[in-house]
Amino acid sequence: MFADSSAPGADVEPLWRSARSARCQARSCQTGSISTVETAAQSYTSRDASVQTEQSKDALYDFQQRVQVDYAGLLAFLQRVEDTVIKELKKNWESRAFDGFEVSWTDQNETVLCLHTLSYPEAQDQNLQVTSVSWNATGSVVACSYGRLDDGDWSTEKSYICTWNLDRRGLNPKHPDLVVDAPSSVMCLAFHPSQPSLIAGGLFSGELVVWDTSRTEDPVILRTGMTDDTHTDPVYQVNWLPDAKHRNQSRLLSVSTDGKILVWREERDGRLVLAEGFALVAQQIPRSSWLKRVACGEAAVGVTSLSFSHFDPRVFVVGVEGGYSLQCCTAAVTPALHRTGSSVPLRAPAELAFSPHGGPVYSVSCSPFHRNLFLSCGTDGQVHLHSMLQTQPLVSLQLSKKYLFCVRWSPVRPLVFAAASGEGEVHLFDLQRSSQKPAVSMKQTAGEHPVYCLEFNMKQTHLLAAGDATGAIKVWQLSSDFTEQRPREVAHLEQLASESTD
Repeated sequence: MFADSSAPGADVEPLWRSARSARCQARSCQTGSISTVETAAQSYTSRDASVQTEQSKDALYDFQQRVQVDYAGLLAFLQRVEDTVIKELKKNWESRAFDGFEVSWTDQNETVLCLHTLSYPEAQDQNLQVTSVSWNATGSVVACSYGRLDDGDWSTEKSYICTWNLDRRGLNPKHPDLVVDAPSSVMCLAFHPSQPSLIAGGLFSGELVVWDTSRTEDPVILRTGMTDDTHTDPVYQVNWLPDAKHRNQSRLLSVSTDGKILVWREERDGRLVLAEGFALVAQQIPRSSWLKRVACGEAAVGVTSLSFSHFDPRVFVVGVEGGYSLQCCTAAVTPALHRTGSSVPLRAPAELAFSPHGGPVYSVSCSPFHRNLFLSCGTDGQVHLHSMLQTQPLVSLQLSKKYLFCVRWSPVRPLVFAAASGEGEVHLFDLQRSSQKPAVSMKQTAGEHPVYCLEFNMKQTHLLAAGDATGAIKVWQLSSDFTEQRPREVAHLEQLASESTD
């Protein structure tokens, strides 16, 4: 009933491809082309126009016709004035009015500023005064001595030496870097010229002391002590001198109102011993018709100040209490008529006496630029400019109604010097500007407290230190007008020195 049989295969044609291809359509989403037009906005049209007026040839010809030049008259005029014109031109050619004129392309600083006001409050509380100031060999440290130059019990008062390093960061003007106690008033001091830590001082007691500021425990390294050779009056100036026999050592020179000028050498045991000395006695001072105030006899002449020549180490000038200045020489051989006993014979150094001041001379200063010129000042308020070749002063300047305590030549300007007055002012003079009045006067103190001392800085030449009766030291910064040497300044000084008053 049932039987196996095979049926043929069946093929079914797929329809999805044809159906899909029928529904596909091509489409594009790209925007159509954008229409553009190029247009130039930069203008390029130009036109030349001239604004310079031009005179036509016809107009120029008409002008020349109207103006007739008298060539004959012009020639006659030139011939007539020829000699006068040549004379004036020759005069201008020979004139020296503009000799040395140089154009300065840098701005000139005409002001003088106070950089620092230094003080030691403990000394001020004792009403001590600044008696002396000094700069060390590097020019960075300034030292001052405290004492009394007016009424007071000088001999029993304790005093001080103070130093400040102006290059140190955090400088405290009322806190010195070093304070050294002294048993009596220190009347003067001087730093060693080449060893920055050594400083010498002269005391009211007549002693000399040398301190080493690098030693904090016991800074005293040399002293004279109280011997028969020690000064019997206060020491008012001390100077370092080179030792001719020992190059590595120095000698100390001291002056006092006891009339003696003493030179000391150092010993290994820390003592200063007398090497040589001089004494000023009234009888041995050169006399002249106007020198009537000098007492006759063997009375000592009190020495207040001293300055060595910068050209001859044997020559020095001293100021004395009698009001006059003396030219002296270390090569003197005449024995001094001095009765006081001394371990070495004293000599008489005075060679020439100059016209006196109206009172004691407090300061002298030899010029560093001329071998014959020196300055002196004193209680008459005058500064005298002297030549060692004549007794009368070349110039006398009345700077103060009170005393003048100190005068110093500038180390860099041949015609500039400074003076300290009893009216509390520091005067700066420039003889190239005026020989009659100061170029600048700086008020040192609020009242009329005297300025007792001042010193130029030899290394930093724009600095000037001045000490006063209030116990303060002011460090002044000088302008370029006082520190830059001008053309023909030395020649001007030579001309001034050559003037005669006889």
